[in-house]
Amino acid sequence: QVQVVESGGGSVQAGGSLRLSCIVSGLTFGDINMGWFRQAPGKEREGVSCIKWSGSIFYDLDSVKGRFTISRDNAKNTLYLQMNSLKPEDTAIYYCAAAGSCADGSGGRTFPYWGQGTQVTVSS
Repeated sequence: QVQVVESGGGSVQAGGSLRLSCIVSGLTFGDINMGWFRQAPGKEREGVSCIKWSGSIFYDLDSVKGRFTISRDNAKNTLYLQMNSLKPEDTAIYYCAAAGSCADGSGGRTFPYWGQGTQVTVSS
């Protein structure tokens, strides 16, 4: 049984930092691509960043480049998203997804496994 569990969300003021974590079980973590997605109220889900099994990294949003860093620890079956210099427009539910394509471009339709989401709220 596959499980994807996010943690690390919360409420911060603009300019603050958070680190999201995502632990995956039931899959060979080192063999799969992993992605972070987010969905803000009233908006469609969008890709934030993706890291391939090989370690190649993609940032889907220009707005997060230089502020967010995706990484993975294959020994711990864990995906991370370090978010610095947070802005109110980063407020969203953040989802971790497993085993999809980093060329997804579709808001995650190629990813079959999803976590429950973790809320990130950034106040001005």
